[in-house]
Amino acid sequence: MSEINSSDTYKSISKPSTGIYKELGSKFLSFAFPVSSEEEIKDLLAEIRKSHFDARHHCYAYRLGASGELWRANDDGEPSSSGGKPILGQLLSYGLSDILIIVVRYFGGTKLGVPGLIRAYRSAAADSIENGEVIEKIAGDDVTFTFGYLQMNDVMKLTREFAPLVKEQNFDNLCRMKVNIRLRDKLRFIDALSATDGVSLEDY
Repeated sequence: MSEINSSDTYKSISKPSTGIYKELGSKFLSFAFPVSSEEEIKDLLAEIRKSHFDARHHCYAYRLGASGELWRANDDGEPSSSGGKPILGQLLSYGLSDILIIVVRYFGGTKLGVPGLIRAYRSAAADSIENGEVIEKIAGDDVTFTFGYLQMNDVMKLTREFAPLVKEQNFDNLCRMKVNIRLRDKLRFIDALSATDGVSLEDY
């Protein structure tokens, strides 16, 4: 993968991946998921807890957004900062966002101590990242606007020029579109829409 050279690009993973770390009988199974919302994260946590209901701990960490502005680390009963924080540390070390990593621990009967736990959760998280595919994502913002049917050609010309991701569209007497536009193009796109007669911006 090429180096990121723009402020509106960032790294994530393309698809789920898994990893494992073993020490003194304990098994640490790691699950990495590409995610886009906290609701999605809740569902994945519930799914892993259900499928690994017999595990002692389900520690996790996630980052969301182009700069990882939404994040959380959870130790799930392990000593403070010995589970979630090492997982989060790997997300930061690899520079990843829009990602959730859950590490499930099956206790092997021998305590590892806090340093051992930190090493185990860190290593399991890193293994799931290494087994996955790191990709470059483009950061964007949603823009919602309305326009009259007579402005359809002008609006379509702008969407072809800027190529935003169309999230919603309704073409009636009053047309409405919701698109996701790349951050570096957002201001120019809004200016172009504002300069088009009959177009009204709802949310940007």
